[in-house]
Amino acid sequence: MSKLKSWPDLAADLINVAMGRKHADTVVKNARWVNVHSGEIIPATDIAICGGRFAYVGADASHTIGPDTKIIDAANRYASPGFCDGHMHVESGMVTVTQFARAVVPHGTTSMFIDPHEIANVLGLPGVRLMHDEAMDLPLNVFVQMPSCVPSAPGLETPGATISPEDVAEAMAWPNIIGLGEMMNFPGVINTDPKMLAEIAATQRAGKTVGGHYASRDLGPSFHAYAAGGPADDHEGTCVEDAIARVRQGMRAMLRLGSAWYDVATQIKAVTEHGLDSRNFILCTDDCHSGTLVNEGHINRVLRHAIAQGLAPMTAIQMATLNTATHFGLERELGSITPGRRADLVLTSDLVTLPVELVMALGEVVAEHGKLVAEFPAFEYPASAKSTVNMKRILAANDFDIKAPVGANQVKVRVIGVIENQAPTKSLTAELAVQSGLVAMDLKNDVCQISLVERHKATGNVVNAFVSGFGYNRPCAVASTVAHDSHHMIVIGTNKADMAQAANVLKQIGGGVVVISEGVELARVELPIAGLMSDEPAETVAVKAEKMVAAMKACGCNLNNAYMQHSLLGLVVIPELRISDLGLVDVTSFKTVDLFIPA
Repeated sequence: MSKLKSWPDLAADLINVAMGRKHADTVVKNARWVNVHSGEIIPATDIAICGGRFAYVGADASHTIGPDTKIIDAANRYASPGFCDGHMHVESGMVTVTQFARAVVPHGTTSMFIDPHEIANVLGLPGVRLMHDEAMDLPLNVFVQMPSCVPSAPGLETPGATISPEDVAEAMAWPNIIGLGEMMNFPGVINTDPKMLAEIAATQRAGKTVGGHYASRDLGPSFHAYAAGGPADDHEGTCVEDAIARVRQGMRAMLRLGSAWYDVATQIKAVTEHGLDSRNFILCTDDCHSGTLVNEGHINRVLRHAIAQGLAPMTAIQMATLNTATHFGLERELGSITPGRRADLVLTSDLVTLPVELVMALGEVVAEHGKLVAEFPAFEYPASAKSTVNMKRILAANDFDIKAPVGANQVKVRVIGVIENQAPTKSLTAELAVQSGLVAMDLKNDVCQISLVERHKATGNVVNAFVSGFGYNRPCAVASTVAHDSHHMIVIGTNKADMAQAANVLKQIGGGVVVISEGVELARVELPIAGLMSDEPAETVAVKAEKMVAAMKACGCNLNNAYMQHSLLGLVVIPELRISDLGLVDVTSFKTVDLFIPA
C-alpha cells in the first residue's frame, strides 16, 4: 500500500489517461457500474485504471487503451467498489494481519479498519506497532485504529500492558493510524475520566475518528453524555432502538454480523421499516474466527445477510463501501468506482447472492473465483511477541477447588449466564451442593466451572466461579489464552483434573486453545504470537478450529460458535456478569462482587 502514489502526485497521469493522451494500465470493459454515489446501476461501462487508481469511468474507454493495456472483460457483470469492513479485530481470526488479509481478499474485502487492542493488552504499544507495520506492506488497504482502553476497565482487571494518553498521541503521528479504537470505558467517558478524555482529545486534535463502544441498554442521560464525549460510531447496538438512538445523536450505527454476534437483522429495521437515512449506517464484522472466514466469507457474508433482511442491494453495498470511507474521512480515497479513488473493485454476476468472481485491489487482480492470485509479503514476528504465557507454576486439580463457607451444606452462588449469539451475559443464581467442604457443580442444570488463570505477571492467581449455557455433560475442559480483553487464560470445565491439564498444555505451547476430556487431548489450536495468533494460513487454522468445535460438541456443547462466547467471558465492559483476575465483576455497577450470595 505504501507504494501507491497519492492522488495529487498522480493527478497529471490520471488526467492524461482520461483525455486519451496516456494509455491506461488496465481497462475493465462492459461492466454494469454500481455507482454508490448516485445509487444507479449504469450498464455498458468501461473503467480505466492508472497507477492503482481509477482514471476514467464511462461509456467507452477505447481512447485510453494502448498496446500494453491489460483488458478485462466484465461480460456485463456488476462492478462494485471493493468491500470495506468498518470495525474488526484481526486477532479474533486467530491469524496474523497477513494471513487474515489472504483469507478475506477472495471474498471481496479490499479495505479493513482494524483495532488491535487484543495484542495491546498483551504487548502494549510495541505490539500495536508490529501489526501497524505489517498492515502497511500489504497489497490492499488495512487501516489501524489505535487501541483506547488498555485496560478496558481500570481497577477491574490487570492486563499484560497498558496504553496511556501519551501513547495515543504518539501513535496519531504514525502513517497508518486512522483514528482511536472503540472507547469501551463508557463509564469513564460519562464520568469525565481524565485519561479517557485525553485520548479522545489527542485523536480529535489529529483530525481523526473516535470509535465508540456503548455496551449498555440505558439510552437516557448516560447515553447522551457518552455521545457528547466524542465517539463517532458504535457497534454495540443489539435492537432497533439502539440503532435509532445512535443515528439521532449524530453517530454512525455500525451493524455487526460476526461469527457469534447477530445484530444486523434487528437493527436494519431502522432503515427498512423506520425509514432512517441509510447514509449513517455501516456494516462490519467485529469478530470473525478463521473457520467463518474460510467457509462462509467476510463482509460479503454480512452484505448477503443484510439483503436477506429486506435491504436493497444498492443500499447494502453503500453501507459496506462509501458510507465506511466517508466515516473515516476517506471518501476521496476509496469506497467508490470514481476517478482518483484507489482502484478497488469486485465483479459479480448477481447483486443479491453476491458471488465474488474477480477482485481488484489498488489496480491489480488479487483474486479470481474465490482463489487468491496475488503474492503477499511475508512478515516475521520477533521472539519478544512469543512465549507470553507466564504462569508461576504447573497447576493441579486442587487449584480449581471452590471452598464453601464453613459449615455450609448448600450455597447460593452467582453464575455467569451465556446468551447465544450475543456478547452480553446474564447474571444468574444457583443453589449448589457442598461436598467435603467444596462447592460442587450441577451438570444436570448446566452449571459448570469457569476459572481465570493469570498469565501475564506470573502471580499464580486462579479465580474460580460458575457458568451456565455451554451444556457440557461429560468430564472435560476447554482452555484458551484468547480472553477479551486482558487475555488471561480462561478455563471452563466439568472436571478439575482436565482443567489443570488444559491450562498446563497452554503454558507449554505458548498459548492457544485446547480441549481435554478424561486426560485425553481432543483438539488443539496453537497461537504462539501473544497467545492470540498463528502465523499459519487461515485455511490451516480453520481445520484445527473445526476440530476444536467438534470436540466441544462431543463434550455436550451445542451453542452456535461456543468458542467466541468462551473468549468473551472475561470482557468486563459488557453487562451483566464477567470474570477477571480480580474476581467476579458486575458490569451493571462496575464493581467486583462475591461469588456467594448470603442466605
